[in-house]
Parts: sequence; C-alpha cells; structure tokens
Amino acid sequence: MSIPAEKIAVLGGGSFGTAIANIVADNGHSVTLWMRDQDIVESIRTQHENTRYLPGKKLNSSILPTTDLREAVQDTTIIFVAIPSKAFRAVLQQARPFLHPGHILVSTTKGIEEDGFLMMSQILEQESPCGKIGVLSGPNLAKEVAQRVLTGTVIASEHEDVRTRVQDVLSCNYFRVYANNDVFGVELAGALKNIYAIASGMASALGMGENTKAMLITRSLAEMSRFAAKLGGNPMTFLGLAGVGDLFVTCTSPLSRNFQVGFGLGQGKPLDDILANLGGTAEGVNTIRLVKKQSVELEVYMPLVHGLHEIIFEGKQLKDVIKRLMLGEQNSDVEFVLPGPDKLASFKKAKA
Repeated sequence: MSIPAEKIAVLGGGSFGTAIANIVADNGHSVTLWMRDQDIVESIRTQHENTRYLPGKKLNSSILPTTDLREAVQDTTIIFVAIPSKAFRAVLQQARPFLHPGHILVSTTKGIEEDGFLMMSQILEQESPCGKIGVLSGPNLAKEVAQRVLTGTVIASEHEDVRTRVQDVLSCNYFRVYANNDVFGVELAGALKNIYAIASGMASALGMGENTKAMLITRSLAEMSRFAAKLGGNPMTFLGLAGVGDLFVTCTSPLSRNFQVGFGLGQGKPLDDILANLGGTAEGVNTIRLVKKQSVELEVYMPLVHGLHEIIFEGKQLKDVIKRLMLGEQNSDVEFVLPGPDKLASFKKAKA
C-alpha cells in the first residue's frame, strides 16, 4: 500500500541526521535537512554528498539542505532531531517559535543532559509545544545506513500514531522499523551502550581474546539493565534492538565513534587528541561521567562504569583497573534471575 508523501524536517547535518534524511528522500517524501555549516549545505546541494561526515556516500538528490531553521521546519509534519546532546536544548529553543502542537518530534540523539540527568525526549517536552514525541534508537551505524545496508531500528513512543507514522515514513527495503512504547528504556539503552563501546575499543586495542570480549559485552548488558531498573525502566527493553542489538554493534564495529575512542585510549593516545581527530561526537565520554555520578547516588553496582571513569578522568592505569575488576565481587550471571539474599530466604520459607 502506498503511503501519502509527507514533508519532513531533519535537524542536524551530522552523519546520522544525513542518513535519516536520505531514507526519507528514498521513500519519496519531501525532506529538508537543517545544519549550521553553509559549506556542507553546498556540498549536499551541488555534489549530493556530505563531504565532512559521510564522504564518498552518494545521497538522494531530492534532499533540500538549508541553514535557515524557519525554512526547514515550516509546513512539516514530522521533525527528526539529530543534534549532539550538548547543543540539543539550544537548537530546540531556536526552533520553538516555528513549532506547533501538530508537529511530531522524534529524537535520534543517544546522550544525556547533565543538569537533571535528562533524556533528550524530556528536553523535547520542556522546550516545545508538541505533545507527540518519540525516540529512534538501535544498531544504526550511519555510514552503513547511508550505504543502504540492511538495518533494523526502534521507534519508541507512548502514542500509537507516532509509532505508525514514523514506521510509514522510514520503513523501506533496507531499513526496518520496529515499535516500542518504553520511551525511557529505549532512550537510556541508546545512551548507556556508548560507555561500553569505549571499553570494548580498549579491549580490542590491547589484543584481548574473544572470551574476554564476550564477557565484557554480557556484563555490560547486566550493568545497563540493572541501572535502568533502578531508574524505573523496563529491563526487558534491553533484550531488543535498542539494547543488546545496539550494544553489540557499537562494541564490535570500528565504525563506532565510541569504539574508536576506546581503541585510541588502549593505544595510549591522549583523549583530547582522539576527540580532535574523530570527525564527529562521541557521546560516551560525557555519559561515563554522568552515569558514574548517578550510580553513586542511587547505589547501583556498576564496576565497568567506575573503572572507565578512573582511567579517563582520574588518571588511573588501565592494567590496575582491569586487575581490580577481575578480583572484584562475583555477581549473578543473568540480572533479575538469581534472587538476592532476602528473596532467596523468602523463597526457601515458602517452599517449606
């Protein structure tokens, strides 16, 4: 069944924002791609290529790039916001005069705002008049999406029509969109996995074995779901594409910017040099700091997060942190399956 063409806006001309605009254009919708950089606008307009963030990847020629926020947003139905977390609120504040309650806003940003430990969807709620908000997240490496490699993603929203509309706009023969109503869980999973991609990059640089990498990924999933449950999220969400799917791809692919950060750290390179040559934003560095602080306040056991914090922000030696992690508390294998001491005592009493 053919879907009526819609007018879509994508705010953010980085790699993923450009990739999303490309999907929308491939599906026959009108799409405006907003960014600040006039040079990138011209490269997309004249060469059909984002020469800075997706060099060599040909884009649909119908994408309309612009630096004019009003032009990008006016008369649109759905707006995808693909802005790095540090600038997310500022851009929404600039766009607010052009937004109306009928707009559907969808965040694609996998980060957390420091003040209040806020997810991007919460910023959308605070800074816009729009009542229908969603989150797009999953194992979506932008370079592969731009190459039209088969990919799955998740649209999470409390509103069924938001989920359906986004599925209609983005679904195609190379991009599959699954639905979820757990906005907080999907969004938190997307932010947390960046932390563990840094750890995996370090492990890869150090030449650690496949057994080690497997242990690292599964223990990362345990930490993520434990933390989410403490904050009121649904740990089952972490078994889907937004959780284990995204965790797997960012922990194993050199295309992941957070993996690249970890790999550079494992090679002994200074963090500032790594970030300066990255060619994009690695949200995981700031997320480590925020999650470590929050885990202390909530008393959530997160040894990997604390270990990474010691290496990146406290100047601790990698080998010393790894040794302590291996000698630390041996926790249960699968989170929420093996009962804790209190639950175990109650279980035994009930059986008796």
